[in-house]
Amino acid sequence: MSGLISKFATVGGATMASRVLGFAREAFMAAALGTGPVADVFYTCFRFPNLFRRLFAEGAFNIAFIPLFAKELEEGGNEAARKFGQDVFAVLASWLLVFTGIAMLSMPFLVATVVAPGFTDNPEKFDLAVVMTRIMFPYLLCMSLVAMFSGILNSMRRYFLAAIVPVLLNVILVGILIYAIWWETPERETGILLAWGVFFSGIAQFLFLLWGIRREGMGFKLTFPKLTAPVKRLMVLMGPGLLTGGVLQINLLIGTIIATAQDGANALLNYADRLNQLPLGVIGIAVGVVLLPELSRALKSGDHAEAEKLQNRSLEFALALTLPAAVGFIMIPEDIVRLLYERGEFDAIATAKTALALAAFATGLPAYVMMKVFQPAFFAREDMRTPFWFSCIMVATNIVLSLALFPTLGHVGIAIATSVSAWVNLVLLVVTQWRRGDFKPDRLTLRRLFMLFASAIVMGASIWVAREFFADLFIDAGFLFQLLGTGGLIAFGATVYFAMCFISGAVDRAQVKRLLRR
Repeated sequence: MSGLISKFATVGGATMASRVLGFAREAFMAAALGTGPVADVFYTCFRFPNLFRRLFAEGAFNIAFIPLFAKELEEGGNEAARKFGQDVFAVLASWLLVFTGIAMLSMPFLVATVVAPGFTDNPEKFDLAVVMTRIMFPYLLCMSLVAMFSGILNSMRRYFLAAIVPVLLNVILVGILIYAIWWETPERETGILLAWGVFFSGIAQFLFLLWGIRREGMGFKLTFPKLTAPVKRLMVLMGPGLLTGGVLQINLLIGTIIATAQDGANALLNYADRLNQLPLGVIGIAVGVVLLPELSRALKSGDHAEAEKLQNRSLEFALALTLPAAVGFIMIPEDIVRLLYERGEFDAIATAKTALALAAFATGLPAYVMMKVFQPAFFAREDMRTPFWFSCIMVATNIVLSLALFPTLGHVGIAIATSVSAWVNLVLLVVTQWRRGDFKPDRLTLRRLFMLFASAIVMGASIWVAREFFADLFIDAGFLFQLLGTGGLIAFGATVYFAMCFISGAVDRAQVKRLLRR
């Protein structure tokens, strides 16, 4: 199982580089734009093409594509898989070109009805939203093809390149923000430059992964799109996967639409979600990216025992790293937000509001990461329908709770609704797999999960005691002392947690040593 963990580490390490640069991007964004109207418009508009990227590309497409591509690899070899990929590429690229063109021509209508209906009362924000969304929308086309190329590389167990290319988005945007701060560029112009940065980052990622698949012998010729039998099968499987694979993005889009009624709410939610996305991205995405092709290949070869082991070890790995992150975000959110964001246009009021949203998001963090463990078990068996219905229930729960909580709790109510709906979906996934006999945690897994939760509780209590002891010693101090204070709390909590894990046997020490040596 050390091979599985090393693959998680490969993807997680590459994703970590992207997330760290993402933090740098958000810190510069907070300093340059704060939670003002341009930041609000940028985050609202960027989430729209991102939604479709997650739904059609990373979500529905990869959920359906990877098991079928893995099947072609196992049964027909590289040439059969390459032919299948070429047919899919022709259909996908042609459809995306048409869709992108129609969307860009219809952008004023889309902004008024879907992207940001709350901006219609503010002509300046509305016009800026139309311009920025139109510039960024081709990013969807590039990233959908990037997702396909990533699926090919992941199926061939080449994980690193696909995981590292998202760094390019953050590199480009950080460069633009440094330029804007240095030259004191007006906010509106900075927003437009950021939109162009998103556009060019999509092209750069596409070119890098095109080179990557060609290096693996999977280069495609431009052919006329044909609906072959395998492509039709892919489209059938994609249908229910549209909602299932992009459910987090749908939940965030719902929150985005509702939050446009509160000035600055989308910027606050984005800053909080950016922090929440670090463990979700590094751990959740690493598990999801590796587990689906590994499960698909195990099941296609009839090795059900291996499939069970993969799921058990993935669950242990995911929770071992997610629980301490969630506890930290819940116990000291304001300290973390203050350290990372509070400078320039981002003031103490923005810190307090962002911290509340971060704590609310963090309560659902373990659920979202565990969904990455349980959903691939359905997808690898080509069962898209069951998780589709569960996702419908999740989205409905999110809508009802968001509408109910927003009038009294504002943006925090949206974060709470997002977390509660995640737990609802997770319970449905686990119970269904248990009843079908597809998920059978062994005694070792059950014992380790119990001790992981116990260690997280001890960690939380320790952080609370330490935080009360130091009180507000570092709040009004300079950045260095805040870094020492908050960093010390995080290090103390992590030490307590992992010491408890090692003592109780919740984490395999030998496996950790092997991983560190690698």
